[in-house]
Amino acid sequence: MADSWANSSPSGQQSSAPSGRQRHRHRQRHRQARRSGSDLHLDLPPSVGPGAPRPRAALLAALREAVRTGRLAPGTRLPSSRTLAADLGLARNTVAGAYAELVAEGWLTARQGSGTRVADRAEPAPPRRPRPRAGAEQPSPLSLSRHLRQQHRPAHDLRTGAPDVSAFPRSAWLTSARRALTAAPAHAFSHGDLRGAAELRRALAAYLARARGVRADPERIVVCAGFAQGVALLARVVAGDVAVEEYGLPFHRELLETTPDRTRTRPLPVDAHGTRTHLLDTDPHFGDVRAVLLTPAHQYPLGVPLHPDRRAAVVDWAGRTGGLVVEDDYDGEFRYDRQPVGALQGLDPERVVYLGTASKALAPALRLAWMVLPEHLVEPVLAAKTPAEWTTGALDQLTLADFLECGAYDRHVRTMRQRYRRRRDRLVEHLAAHVPEARATGIAAGLHAVLRLPPGVTEVAALRALDRAGTALDPLTAFRHPAAPGEPPPPSLVVGYGTPPEHAYTAALDALCGTLARCRHS
Repeated sequence: MADSWANSSPSGQQSSAPSGRQRHRHRQRHRQARRSGSDLHLDLPPSVGPGAPRPRAALLAALREAVRTGRLAPGTRLPSSRTLAADLGLARNTVAGAYAELVAEGWLTARQGSGTRVADRAEPAPPRRPRPRAGAEQPSPLSLSRHLRQQHRPAHDLRTGAPDVSAFPRSAWLTSARRALTAAPAHAFSHGDLRGAAELRRALAAYLARARGVRADPERIVVCAGFAQGVALLARVVAGDVAVEEYGLPFHRELLETTPDRTRTRPLPVDAHGTRTHLLDTDPHFGDVRAVLLTPAHQYPLGVPLHPDRRAAVVDWAGRTGGLVVEDDYDGEFRYDRQPVGALQGLDPERVVYLGTASKALAPALRLAWMVLPEHLVEPVLAAKTPAEWTTGALDQLTLADFLECGAYDRHVRTMRQRYRRRRDRLVEHLAAHVPEARATGIAAGLHAVLRLPPGVTEVAALRALDRAGTALDPLTAFRHPAAPGEPPPPSLVVGYGTPPEHAYTAALDALCGTLARCRHS
Protein backbone atom coordinates (compact mmCIF):
# COMPACT_ATOMS: atom_id res chain seq x y z
CA MET A 1 0.00 0.00 0.00
CA ALA A 2 2.99 2.30 0.28
CA ASP A 3 2.77 3.26 -3.38
CA SER A 4 -0.75 4.62 -2.97
CA TRP A 5 0.62 7.38 -0.72
CA ALA A 6 3.51 8.31 -3.01
CA ASN A 7 2.60 11.60 -4.67
CA SER A 8 4.87 13.22 -7.24
CA SER A 9 5.81 16.85 -6.88
CA PRO A 10 6.49 19.04 -9.94
CA SER A 11 10.19 18.38 -9.53
CA GLY A 12 9.62 14.64 -9.75
CA GLN A 13 10.47 14.03 -6.07
CA GLN A 14 8.12 12.04 -3.88
CA SER A 15 6.30 13.91 -1.14
CA SER A 16 6.66 13.07 2.51
CA ALA A 17 4.55 10.42 4.27
CA PRO A 18 0.83 11.23 4.59
CA SER A 19 -0.49 12.93 7.67
CA GLY A 20 -3.08 11.39 10.00
CA ARG A 21 -5.77 13.55 8.41
CA GLN A 22 -4.84 12.29 4.93
CA ARG A 23 -5.03 8.69 6.12
CA HIS A 24 -8.46 9.34 7.66
CA ARG A 25 -9.75 10.84 4.40
CA HIS A 26 -8.38 7.90 2.43
CA ARG A 27 -10.15 5.40 4.73
CA GLN A 28 -13.39 7.37 4.43
CA ARG A 29 -13.21 7.30 0.63
CA HIS A 30 -12.44 3.57 0.69
CA ARG A 31 -15.42 2.82 2.96
CA GLN A 32 -17.70 4.99 0.81
CA ALA A 33 -16.59 3.16 -2.35
CA ARG A 34 -17.35 -0.18 -0.72
CA ARG A 35 -20.78 1.01 0.42
CA SER A 36 -21.70 2.37 -3.01
CA GLY A 37 -20.69 -0.87 -4.76
CA SER A 38 -20.38 -1.48 -8.49
CA ASP A 39 -23.02 -1.36 -11.20
CA LEU A 40 -24.70 -4.60 -12.27
CA HIS A 41 -27.07 -4.81 -15.25
CA LEU A 42 -29.81 -7.45 -14.97
CA ASP A 43 -32.78 -7.98 -17.28
CA LEU A 44 -35.78 -8.42 -14.96
CA PRO A 45 -39.28 -8.95 -16.35
CA PRO A 46 -42.08 -6.65 -15.17
CA SER A 47 -43.25 -7.55 -11.67
CA VAL A 48 -46.90 -6.62 -12.32
CA GLY A 49 -49.60 -8.13 -14.47
CA PRO A 50 -51.03 -11.64 -14.90
CA GLY A 51 -48.41 -14.36 -14.72
CA ALA A 52 -45.60 -12.00 -13.67
CA PRO A 53 -42.91 -13.84 -11.68
CA ARG A 54 -42.32 -12.97 -8.07
CA PRO A 55 -39.41 -10.51 -7.63
CA ARG A 56 -37.17 -13.07 -5.94
CA ALA A 57 -37.78 -15.70 -8.63
CA ALA A 58 -37.09 -13.14 -11.38
CA LEU A 59 -33.86 -12.05 -9.68
CA LEU A 60 -32.71 -15.65 -9.25
CA ALA A 61 -33.36 -16.44 -12.90
CA ALA A 62 -31.55 -13.32 -14.11
CA LEU A 63 -28.47 -13.99 -11.97
CA ARG A 64 -28.28 -17.64 -12.98
CA GLU A 65 -28.54 -16.69 -16.66
CA ALA A 66 -25.80 -14.03 -16.35
CA VAL A 67 -23.44 -16.58 -14.74
CA ARG A 68 -24.40 -19.45 -17.06
CA THR A 69 -23.73 -17.43 -20.22
CA GLY A 70 -20.41 -16.14 -18.92
CA ARG A 71 -21.47 -12.49 -18.79
CA LEU A 72 -20.52 -12.58 -15.10
CA ALA A 73 -17.12 -14.23 -15.09
CA PRO A 74 -15.85 -16.36 -12.19
CA GLY A 75 -14.52 -14.14 -9.40
CA THR A 76 -16.67 -11.13 -10.33
CA ARG A 77 -17.66 -9.23 -7.19
CA LEU A 78 -21.37 -8.42 -7.00
CA PRO A 79 -22.86 -5.29 -5.43
CA SER A 80 -23.93 -5.51 -1.81
CA SER A 81 -27.53 -6.57 -1.19
CA ARG A 82 -28.32 -3.01 -0.03
CA THR A 83 -26.89 -1.45 -3.21
CA LEU A 84 -28.50 -3.91 -5.63
CA ALA A 85 -31.86 -3.62 -3.86
CA ALA A 86 -31.75 0.18 -4.22
CA ASP A 87 -30.74 -0.06 -7.90
CA LEU A 88 -33.51 -2.55 -8.78
CA GLY A 89 -36.20 -1.10 -6.54
CA LEU A 90 -36.49 -4.32 -4.53
CA ALA A 91 -36.58 -5.04 -0.82
CA ARG A 92 -33.15 -5.69 0.65
CA ASN A 93 -34.36 -8.98 2.16
CA THR A 94 -35.37 -10.13 -1.35
CA VAL A 95 -31.86 -9.59 -2.69
CA ALA A 96 -30.17 -11.04 0.41
CA GLY A 97 -32.35 -14.13 0.18
CA ALA A 98 -31.57 -14.59 -3.51
CA TYR A 99 -27.84 -14.27 -2.82
CA ALA A 100 -28.08 -16.86 -0.04
CA GLU A 101 -29.94 -19.33 -2.25
CA LEU A 102 -27.41 -18.99 -5.07
CA VAL A 103 -24.56 -19.49 -2.60
CA ALA A 104 -26.22 -22.69 -1.41
CA GLU A 105 -26.60 -23.85 -5.04
CA GLY A 106 -22.94 -23.14 -5.77
CA TRP A 107 -23.47 -20.27 -8.21
CA LEU A 108 -21.98 -17.68 -5.81
CA THR A 109 -19.59 -17.57 -2.87
CA ALA A 110 -19.75 -15.31 0.15
CA ARG A 111 -16.90 -14.65 2.58
CA GLN A 112 -16.53 -12.19 5.39
CA GLY A 113 -14.61 -9.16 4.12
CA SER A 114 -14.62 -10.37 0.53
CA GLY A 115 -18.27 -9.80 -0.35
CA THR A 116 -20.37 -11.93 -2.68
CA ARG A 117 -18.64 -13.20 -5.82
CA VAL A 118 -19.35 -15.48 -8.76
CA ALA A 119 -18.06 -18.96 -7.93
CA ASP A 120 -15.33 -20.64 -9.95
CA ARG A 121 -17.01 -23.07 -12.33
CA ALA A 122 -15.47 -25.66 -14.65
CA GLU A 123 -14.88 -24.34 -18.14
CA PRO A 124 -15.75 -26.59 -21.11
CA ALA A 125 -12.73 -28.23 -22.68
CA PRO A 126 -11.72 -26.74 -26.03
CA PRO A 127 -12.65 -28.88 -29.02
CA ARG A 128 -9.89 -31.09 -30.29
CA ARG A 129 -8.55 -30.39 -33.72
CA PRO A 130 -9.24 -33.33 -36.03
CA ARG A 131 -6.23 -34.99 -37.55
CA PRO A 132 -6.04 -34.80 -41.33
CA ARG A 133 -7.14 -38.01 -43.04
CA ALA A 134 -4.64 -39.95 -45.07
CA GLY A 135 -4.84 -38.91 -48.68
CA ALA A 136 -6.63 -35.64 -47.86
CA GLU A 137 -5.73 -32.56 -49.89
CA GLN A 138 -2.69 -30.82 -48.41
CA PRO A 139 -3.12 -27.15 -47.45
CA SER A 140 -1.09 -24.44 -49.10
CA PRO A 141 1.68 -22.80 -47.04
CA LEU A 142 -0.39 -19.59 -46.89
CA SER A 143 -3.59 -21.27 -45.64
CA LEU A 144 -1.62 -23.40 -43.17
CA SER A 145 0.20 -20.33 -41.84
CA ARG A 146 -3.09 -18.48 -41.30
CA HIS A 147 -4.65 -21.53 -39.65
CA LEU A 148 -1.74 -21.96 -37.24
CA ARG A 149 -1.81 -18.25 -36.37
CA GLN A 150 -5.39 -18.59 -35.17
CA GLN A 151 -4.94 -21.73 -33.08
CA HIS A 152 -2.81 -20.78 -30.10
CA ARG A 153 -0.17 -18.54 -28.62
CA PRO A 154 3.21 -20.09 -29.52
CA ALA A 155 6.01 -20.75 -27.07
CA HIS A 156 8.48 -19.15 -29.53
CA ASP A 157 7.16 -16.31 -31.68
CA LEU A 158 9.39 -15.58 -34.67
CA ARG A 159 6.73 -13.96 -36.82
CA THR A 160 7.39 -10.60 -38.41
CA GLY A 161 5.54 -7.35 -37.89
CA ALA A 162 6.46 -6.46 -34.31
CA PRO A 163 9.55 -5.34 -32.39
CA ASP A 164 10.62 -6.62 -28.99
CA VAL A 165 7.86 -4.90 -27.03
CA SER A 166 9.47 -5.91 -23.72
CA ALA A 167 12.15 -3.32 -24.52
CA PHE A 168 9.67 -0.44 -24.64
CA PRO A 169 11.40 2.50 -22.87
CA ARG A 170 8.87 2.85 -20.07
CA SER A 171 10.81 5.18 -17.80
CA ALA A 172 11.82 7.58 -20.58
CA TRP A 173 8.31 7.50 -22.04
CA LEU A 174 6.80 8.23 -18.62
CA THR A 175 9.19 11.16 -18.17
CA SER A 176 8.11 12.60 -21.53
CA ALA A 177 4.45 11.97 -20.73
CA ARG A 178 4.69 13.88 -17.45
CA ARG A 179 6.53 16.75 -19.08
CA ALA A 180 4.11 16.88 -22.02
CA LEU A 181 1.05 16.71 -19.78
CA THR A 182 2.36 19.49 -17.55
CA ALA A 183 3.10 21.78 -20.48
CA ALA A 184 0.01 20.97 -22.56
CA PRO A 185 -2.32 23.95 -23.16
CA ALA A 186 -6.00 23.55 -22.34
CA HIS A 187 -7.01 23.30 -26.00
CA ALA A 188 -4.90 20.13 -26.34
CA PHE A 189 -7.70 18.27 -24.53
CA SER A 190 -10.32 19.30 -27.07
CA HIS A 191 -11.03 17.60 -30.42
CA GLY A 192 -7.81 18.88 -31.94
CA ASP A 193 -6.51 19.46 -35.44
CA LEU A 194 -7.41 16.89 -38.11
CA ARG A 195 -3.76 16.82 -39.12
CA GLY A 196 -2.62 15.93 -35.61
CA ALA A 197 -1.07 17.84 -32.72
CA ALA A 198 1.02 20.77 -33.97
CA GLU A 199 3.75 19.90 -31.44
CA LEU A 200 4.17 16.41 -32.89
CA ARG A 201 4.08 17.60 -36.50
CA ARG A 202 6.85 20.11 -35.79
CA ALA A 203 8.96 17.48 -34.01
CA LEU A 204 8.42 14.98 -36.82
CA ALA A 205 9.36 17.51 -39.50
CA ALA A 206 12.68 18.20 -37.76
CA TYR A 207 13.44 14.53 -37.05
CA LEU A 208 12.53 13.21 -40.51
CA ALA A 209 14.58 15.89 -42.24
CA ARG A 210 17.60 15.13 -40.05
CA ALA A 211 17.43 11.32 -39.85
CA ARG A 212 15.70 10.23 -43.08
CA GLY A 213 16.30 13.07 -45.56
CA VAL A 214 12.60 13.87 -45.84
CA ARG A 215 11.59 17.36 -46.96
CA ALA A 216 8.76 17.89 -44.51
CA ASP A 217 6.65 20.93 -43.71
CA PRO A 218 4.57 20.50 -40.51
CA GLU A 219 1.51 21.74 -42.42
CA ARG A 220 1.85 18.81 -44.83
CA ILE A 221 2.12 16.12 -42.16
CA VAL A 222 -1.00 14.17 -41.18
CA VAL A 223 -0.84 11.98 -38.07
CA CYS A 224 -2.71 8.68 -38.37
CA ALA A 225 -3.94 5.98 -35.99
CA GLY A 226 -1.47 3.48 -37.40
CA PHE A 227 -0.04 2.79 -40.84
CA ALA A 228 -3.19 1.02 -42.01
CA GLN A 229 -5.28 4.16 -41.58
CA GLY A 230 -2.82 6.11 -43.70
CA VAL A 231 -3.04 3.57 -46.54
CA ALA A 232 -6.85 3.51 -46.27
CA LEU A 233 -7.06 7.30 -46.47
CA LEU A 234 -4.83 7.41 -49.54
CA ALA A 235 -6.88 4.68 -51.20
CA ARG A 236 -9.97 6.89 -50.90
CA VAL A 237 -8.39 9.85 -52.69
CA VAL A 238 -6.20 8.17 -55.32
CA ALA A 239 -8.23 6.98 -58.29
CA GLY A 240 -7.24 4.06 -60.50
CA ASP A 241 -5.29 0.85 -60.08
CA VAL A 242 -2.21 0.66 -57.88
CA ALA A 243 1.02 -1.16 -58.61
CA VAL A 244 2.52 -2.98 -55.63
CA GLU A 245 5.61 -5.08 -55.09
CA GLU A 246 5.04 -8.77 -55.80
CA TYR A 247 6.06 -9.45 -52.20
CA GLY A 248 4.48 -7.44 -49.41
CA LEU A 249 1.98 -7.49 -46.57
CA PRO A 250 -1.32 -9.00 -47.74
CA PHE A 251 -3.41 -6.66 -45.60
CA HIS A 252 -1.95 -3.64 -47.42
CA ARG A 253 -3.27 -5.07 -50.68
CA GLU A 254 -6.60 -5.82 -49.01
CA LEU A 255 -6.88 -2.22 -47.82
CA LEU A 256 -6.32 -0.94 -51.33
CA GLU A 257 -8.69 -3.43 -52.93
CA THR A 258 -11.63 -2.83 -50.57
CA THR A 259 -12.14 0.82 -51.54
CA PRO A 260 -15.59 1.78 -52.93
CA ASP A 261 -14.25 1.95 -56.51
CA ARG A 262 -12.75 -1.56 -56.19
CA THR A 263 -9.15 -0.65 -56.86
CA ARG A 264 -7.05 -3.47 -58.30
CA THR A 265 -3.44 -4.08 -57.28
CA ARG A 266 -0.94 -5.18 -59.91
CA PRO A 267 2.30 -6.90 -58.86
CA LEU A 268 5.69 -5.51 -59.89
CA PRO A 269 8.47 -8.13 -59.95
CA VAL A 270 11.37 -7.87 -57.49
CA ASP A 271 14.94 -9.01 -58.11
CA ALA A 272 18.36 -8.52 -56.52
CA HIS A 273 18.22 -4.76 -57.24
CA GLY A 274 14.78 -4.25 -55.73
CA THR A 275 11.47 -3.59 -57.43
CA ARG A 276 11.61 -3.38 -61.23
CA THR A 277 10.09 0.09 -61.37
CA HIS A 278 11.12 0.63 -65.02
CA LEU A 279 8.26 -1.71 -65.97
CA LEU A 280 5.83 1.10 -65.14
CA ASP A 281 7.05 2.75 -68.36
CA THR A 282 7.85 -0.24 -70.56
CA ASP A 283 5.18 -2.87 -69.77
CA PRO A 284 1.69 -2.17 -71.20
CA HIS A 285 0.20 -4.11 -68.28
CA PHE A 286 0.92 -1.05 -66.11
CA GLY A 287 -0.16 1.54 -68.66
CA ASP A 288 -3.20 2.77 -66.69
CA VAL A 289 -1.66 2.54 -63.23
CA ARG A 290 -1.72 5.88 -61.40
CA ALA A 291 0.03 5.01 -58.12
CA VAL A 292 2.65 2.60 -56.80
CA LEU A 293 3.31 1.39 -53.24
CA LEU A 294 6.99 0.69 -52.50
CA THR A 295 9.33 -0.20 -49.61
CA PRO A 296 12.48 1.33 -51.14
CA ALA A 297 14.80 1.42 -48.11
CA HIS A 298 14.41 -2.28 -47.33
CA GLN A 299 12.04 -4.28 -49.53
CA TYR A 300 9.56 -6.16 -47.38
CA PRO A 301 10.11 -9.02 -46.90
CA LEU A 302 12.98 -9.83 -49.30
CA GLY A 303 15.23 -7.21 -47.71
CA VAL A 304 16.91 -5.61 -50.76
CA PRO A 305 17.19 -1.82 -51.12
CA LEU A 306 15.89 -0.17 -54.27
CA HIS A 307 18.76 0.51 -56.69
CA PRO A 308 19.47 4.24 -57.29
CA ASP A 309 18.62 3.91 -61.00
CA ARG A 310 15.25 2.43 -60.15
CA ARG A 311 14.61 5.11 -57.54
CA ALA A 312 15.20 7.75 -60.19
CA ALA A 313 13.07 5.85 -62.72
CA VAL A 314 9.97 5.70 -60.51
CA VAL A 315 10.23 9.38 -59.60
CA ASP A 316 10.60 10.28 -63.28
CA TRP A 317 7.55 8.14 -64.10
CA ALA A 318 5.47 9.92 -61.45
CA GLY A 319 6.53 13.38 -62.62
CA ARG A 320 5.92 12.62 -66.29
CA THR A 321 2.54 10.88 -65.92
CA GLY A 322 1.12 12.69 -62.90
CA GLY A 323 1.32 9.45 -60.93
CA LEU A 324 1.92 9.05 -57.21
CA VAL A 325 4.55 7.08 -55.32
CA VAL A 326 3.61 5.87 -51.83
CA GLU A 327 6.75 5.19 -49.81
CA ASP A 328 6.51 2.79 -46.85
CA ASP A 329 9.58 3.50 -44.68
CA TYR A 330 8.58 1.01 -41.96
CA ASP A 331 12.09 0.07 -40.75
CA GLY A 332 14.40 2.52 -42.50
CA GLU A 333 16.06 3.35 -39.16
CA PHE A 334 17.37 -0.19 -38.61
CA ARG A 335 20.37 -0.78 -40.87
CA TYR A 336 23.48 -2.76 -39.96
CA ASP A 337 25.97 -3.45 -42.76
CA ARG A 338 25.52 -0.52 -45.13
CA GLN A 339 25.17 3.21 -45.21
CA PRO A 340 21.68 4.56 -44.48
CA VAL A 341 19.38 4.66 -47.49
CA GLY A 342 17.61 8.01 -47.46
CA ALA A 343 13.92 8.43 -48.09
CA LEU A 344 12.72 8.41 -51.69
CA GLN A 345 10.49 11.38 -50.85
CA GLY A 346 13.48 13.71 -50.85
CA LEU A 347 13.79 13.32 -54.63
CA ASP A 348 10.33 14.78 -55.36
CA PRO A 349 8.11 15.81 -52.41
CA GLU A 350 5.26 16.72 -54.78
CA ARG A 351 4.96 13.22 -56.27
CA VAL A 352 5.95 11.01 -53.30
CA VAL A 353 3.92 10.36 -50.15
CA TYR A 354 6.12 9.36 -47.21
CA LEU A 355 4.60 7.05 -44.58
CA GLY A 356 6.30 6.25 -41.29
CA THR A 357 5.24 4.66 -38.03
CA ALA A 358 6.26 4.28 -34.40
CA SER A 359 5.25 0.61 -34.45
CA LYS A 360 8.70 -0.84 -35.20
CA ALA A 361 10.86 1.62 -33.28
CA LEU A 362 8.64 1.75 -30.17
CA ALA A 363 5.48 -0.40 -30.05
CA PRO A 364 2.45 -1.20 -32.22
CA ALA A 365 0.13 -0.41 -29.30
CA LEU A 366 0.85 3.31 -29.65
CA ARG A 367 -1.14 3.38 -32.91
CA LEU A 368 0.86 6.35 -34.18
CA ALA A 369 1.90 6.83 -37.78
CA TRP A 370 2.35 9.80 -40.08
CA MET A 371 2.13 10.83 -43.71
CA VAL A 372 4.14 13.57 -45.35
CA LEU A 373 1.90 14.59 -48.23
CA PRO A 374 2.33 16.57 -51.43
CA GLU A 375 0.62 19.92 -50.99
CA HIS A 376 -2.21 19.07 -53.39
CA LEU A 377 -3.21 16.00 -51.34
CA VAL A 378 -3.45 17.55 -47.87
CA GLU A 379 -7.03 18.81 -48.13
CA PRO A 380 -8.40 15.73 -49.97
CA VAL A 381 -6.89 13.40 -47.35
CA LEU A 382 -8.34 15.44 -44.49
CA ALA A 383 -11.72 15.49 -46.21
CA ALA A 384 -11.58 11.70 -46.57
CA LYS A 385 -11.45 11.24 -42.79
CA THR A 386 -14.76 10.06 -41.40
CA PRO A 387 -16.07 11.39 -38.05
CA ALA A 388 -14.95 8.11 -36.46
CA GLU A 389 -11.31 8.77 -37.37
CA TRP A 390 -10.98 12.55 -37.19
CA THR A 391 -8.19 12.65 -34.65
CA THR A 392 -5.67 10.43 -32.89
CA GLY A 393 -5.13 10.39 -29.11
CA ALA A 394 -3.63 13.76 -28.22
CA LEU A 395 -1.74 12.70 -25.09
CA ASP A 396 0.30 10.04 -26.92
CA GLN A 397 1.02 12.57 -29.67
CA LEU A 398 2.29 15.15 -27.18
CA THR A 399 4.38 12.50 -25.43
CA LEU A 400 5.98 11.38 -28.69
CA ALA A 401 6.71 15.01 -29.58
CA ASP A 402 8.63 15.45 -26.33
CA PHE A 403 10.27 12.04 -26.77
CA LEU A 404 11.61 13.17 -30.15
CA GLU A 405 12.69 16.64 -29.07
CA CYS A 406 14.56 15.56 -25.93
CA GLY A 407 16.61 12.99 -27.88
CA ALA A 408 15.12 9.93 -26.15
CA TYR A 409 13.82 8.57 -29.47
CA ASP A 410 17.30 8.69 -31.05
CA ARG A 411 18.85 7.01 -28.01
CA HIS A 412 16.24 4.25 -28.02
CA VAL A 413 16.65 3.59 -31.76
CA ARG A 414 20.43 3.37 -31.39
CA THR A 415 20.11 0.95 -28.48
CA MET A 416 17.65 -1.26 -30.33
CA ARG A 417 19.71 -1.12 -33.53
CA GLN A 418 22.65 -2.63 -31.66
CA ARG A 419 20.43 -5.24 -29.98
CA TYR A 420 18.80 -6.34 -33.23
CA ARG A 421 22.15 -6.52 -34.98
CA ARG A 422 23.41 -8.89 -32.27
CA ARG A 423 20.28 -10.98 -32.68
CA ARG A 424 20.76 -11.16 -36.43
CA ASP A 425 24.37 -12.28 -35.94
CA ARG A 426 23.26 -14.97 -33.49
CA LEU A 427 20.69 -16.24 -35.99
CA VAL A 428 23.34 -16.55 -38.70
CA GLU A 429 25.73 -18.30 -36.29
CA HIS A 430 23.08 -20.78 -35.13
CA LEU A 431 22.17 -21.65 -38.69
CA ALA A 432 25.81 -22.16 -39.67
CA ALA A 433 26.36 -24.44 -36.69
CA HIS A 434 23.18 -26.55 -36.89
CA VAL A 435 21.64 -26.19 -40.37
CA PRO A 436 24.44 -25.09 -42.72
CA GLU A 437 22.30 -25.89 -45.78
CA ALA A 438 19.85 -23.15 -44.79
CA ARG A 439 20.80 -19.64 -45.87
CA ALA A 440 19.63 -16.31 -44.43
CA THR A 441 19.23 -13.42 -46.88
CA GLY A 442 18.04 -9.81 -46.71
CA ILE A 443 19.89 -9.27 -43.44
CA ALA A 444 21.61 -5.92 -44.00
CA ALA A 445 18.74 -4.08 -42.33
CA GLY A 446 15.35 -4.56 -40.74
CA LEU A 447 13.99 -6.91 -38.08
CA HIS A 448 13.72 -10.14 -40.05
CA ALA A 449 15.55 -12.47 -42.42
CA VAL A 450 14.43 -14.69 -45.29
CA LEU A 451 15.58 -18.24 -44.60
CA ARG A 452 16.05 -20.53 -47.62
CA LEU A 453 15.12 -24.04 -46.48
CA PRO A 454 17.48 -27.01 -46.91
CA PRO A 455 17.00 -29.07 -50.09
CA GLY A 456 14.07 -31.43 -49.86
CA VAL A 457 12.29 -29.54 -47.04
CA THR A 458 8.98 -27.98 -48.09
CA GLU A 459 7.33 -24.98 -46.46
CA VAL A 460 4.33 -27.06 -45.36
CA ALA A 461 6.52 -29.73 -43.75
CA ALA A 462 8.63 -27.10 -41.99
CA LEU A 463 5.58 -25.21 -40.72
CA ARG A 464 3.98 -28.37 -39.33
CA ALA A 465 7.18 -29.45 -37.59
CA LEU A 466 7.74 -25.98 -36.15
CA ASP A 467 4.16 -25.84 -34.93
CA ARG A 468 4.67 -29.11 -33.05
CA ALA A 469 7.75 -27.51 -31.47
CA GLY A 470 5.72 -24.47 -30.41
CA THR A 471 7.49 -22.16 -32.87
CA ALA A 472 5.55 -19.73 -35.08
CA LEU A 473 6.76 -17.99 -38.22
CA ASP A 474 5.53 -17.37 -41.75
CA PRO A 475 6.37 -18.86 -45.14
CA LEU A 476 7.67 -16.55 -47.84
CA THR A 477 4.75 -17.49 -50.10
CA ALA A 478 2.38 -15.88 -47.56
CA PHE A 479 3.69 -12.50 -48.74
CA ARG A 480 3.51 -13.17 -52.51
CA HIS A 481 0.84 -11.45 -54.58
CA PRO A 482 -1.73 -13.99 -55.84
CA ALA A 483 -1.37 -12.61 -59.38
CA ALA A 484 2.44 -12.57 -59.41
CA PRO A 485 3.70 -14.13 -62.66
CA GLY A 486 6.30 -16.86 -62.95
CA GLU A 487 7.24 -19.73 -60.69
CA PRO A 488 6.95 -19.44 -56.90
CA PRO A 489 10.21 -18.94 -55.04
CA PRO A 490 12.24 -21.80 -53.54
CA PRO A 491 10.81 -22.95 -50.17
CA SER A 492 11.67 -20.25 -47.64
CA LEU A 493 10.60 -18.95 -44.24
CA VAL A 494 10.54 -15.36 -42.96
CA VAL A 495 12.13 -15.22 -39.51
CA GLY A 496 11.27 -12.22 -37.32
CA TYR A 497 14.25 -12.03 -34.99
CA GLY A 498 13.04 -8.75 -33.48
CA THR A 499 9.86 -10.20 -31.96
CA PRO A 500 10.92 -12.40 -28.98
CA PRO A 501 11.91 -10.80 -25.69
CA GLU A 502 15.64 -10.93 -24.98
CA HIS A 503 15.43 -13.70 -22.39
CA ALA A 504 13.52 -15.98 -24.79
CA TYR A 505 15.58 -15.45 -27.94
CA THR A 506 18.15 -18.23 -27.44
CA ALA A 507 15.42 -20.80 -26.78
CA ALA A 508 13.60 -19.64 -29.93
CA LEU A 509 16.77 -20.09 -32.02
CA ASP A 510 17.37 -23.54 -30.54
CA ALA A 511 13.81 -24.59 -31.36
CA LEU A 512 14.06 -23.22 -34.92
CA CYS A 513 17.42 -24.74 -35.79
CA GLY A 514 16.76 -28.03 -34.02
CA THR A 515 13.46 -28.49 -35.85
CA LEU A 516 14.93 -27.65 -39.25
CA ALA A 517 17.83 -30.03 -38.63
CA ARG A 518 15.36 -32.85 -37.92
CA CYS A 519 13.32 -31.96 -41.02
CA ARG A 520 16.48 -32.17 -43.10
CA HIS A 521 17.09 -35.78 -42.05
CA SER A 522 13.47 -36.97 -42.12
